[in-house]
Amino acid sequence: MRTEIGVQSFLVWNSRDGFTAQENDRGMVIADSWLVQDGRARGYEMHWGRFGGAVGLRGVDRAEIAEFRAAVTAQLPRSGEWFPRVELLAGRPHRLALRLRPAPRLRDTARVWVADRVDPRTRPTVKGPDFAAQGGLRKQARLHGADEAVLLDEDGHAVEGAFSSLLWWDGGDLCTAPDDGRILPGITRRLLLDHAARLGVTVRHTRVSPSRLAGCEVWITSALHGIRVVTGWEPGGVPAPPDPLAGRTWQAHLDTLLEPLPAR
Repeated sequence: MRTEIGVQSFLVWNSRDGFTAQENDRGMVIADSWLVQDGRARGYEMHWGRFGGAVGLRGVDRAEIAEFRAAVTAQLPRSGEWFPRVELLAGRPHRLALRLRPAPRLRDTARVWVADRVDPRTRPTVKGPDFAAQGGLRKQARLHGADEAVLLDEDGHAVEGAFSSLLWWDGGDLCTAPDDGRILPGITRRLLLDHAARLGVTVRHTRVSPSRLAGCEVWITSALHGIRVVTGWEPGGVPAPPDPLAGRTWQAHLDTLLEPLPAR
């Protein structure tokens, strides 16, 4: 059943009644989101694979996930720019929900703030459980004139952004943090690493200090913006290297991956 939607809608789903519009519920424990532009999305299967795997571990069976996915796909608008989020809500019995939101203005650059504490997340490989801590860090970043916070490990090395993956260029090598259970398996990051493999670009998995990154072309990547090239670092206002040609070229590749949503 398709429910009429407003500018923003919070819709709770069940297999018997379909979607029901409800008041905003802040009891989310697992989430996933992606950009929809005129009925096209990037990595749609991958986002559902990540979300389905996470909620499956919380006891949601495959048949229910498949029904929910079909209902969400039917509900998504086919015109305009949207940034929907699917959620598993806290409590028993479990509830699945769709938060349908207009996409904010897309950006291709960003300033970053280096967090002043060690990465506080308790479940970094799952999207949702640590949103409160991540949101607090991004709010601090904005107080410092930045768009995103860069998280640090206990050795002072950059891990990833509060709500983004981190990649950078060192010579001709594309670098990113190792998949060691301490980062979110970002979908956009995965698409870029797969593209690097097809092009024969060397990928190095490592962590370095923010001071080392400040001399490189650095990207923060997300499903919403794709690639945002870092243009400056806080504290200190350190500028990034000029003319980030790689960012523009690789974003163009991401744009080619937008595909029509499945039929309703």
